[in-house]
Amino acid sequence: MKIKHFFTLAIIAMAAVNGLAQGTTNTAASAIDKYFSSYVEDKRFDVVYISPKLFQMIGRIDSKILDMEDDAEAKAVLDMAKDLQGLRILTTDETPEFFYKEAKAKINTKEYEVLLTVRDKDGDNVEFLIKETNNVIQELLLLSGGKDEFVLLSFMGNLDLNKITRLAKEIEKK
Repeated sequence: MKIKHFFTLAIIAMAAVNGLAQGTTNTAASAIDKYFSSYVEDKRFDVVYISPKLFQMIGRIDSKILDMEDDAEAKAVLDMAKDLQGLRILTTDETPEFFYKEAKAKINTKEYEVLLTVRDKDGDNVEFLIKETNNVIQELLLLSGGKDEFVLLSFMGNLDLNKITRLAKEIEKK
């Protein structure tokens, strides 16, 4: 599976869970930080990192300046973006099964709740996991690996279910 498929799955999962929440400093997040950091400079990996600062900047955009004050969907997106705390993505097509197993061993996925698991006969594995407290999702984690590609995607933020629901309703109107 290719990374563009995972972006689509990530967006679907985000809509399904209706939110992301504040980043945490617990051991699972630390394990993900360490895992990501250990490969961020590795030339075998494609890396995407969006810092909390960028999400804060997006959240400060005035919809009136961008002539979007009448665009409820754009307002909902900006409202959600200001609460995101980060996005990290690692992908590689070199020994993907090894990296999937390694990530599963190093990241305590038992601290997460499983949203979606897909395993096919060709050995591909996809897992969407979340951490949730009080109707707020603390992290959305995607782990995928198989014969073709390894993907680790971690969203952290502070979005509640109501904000995602509002965005979904605005998207449905169009």
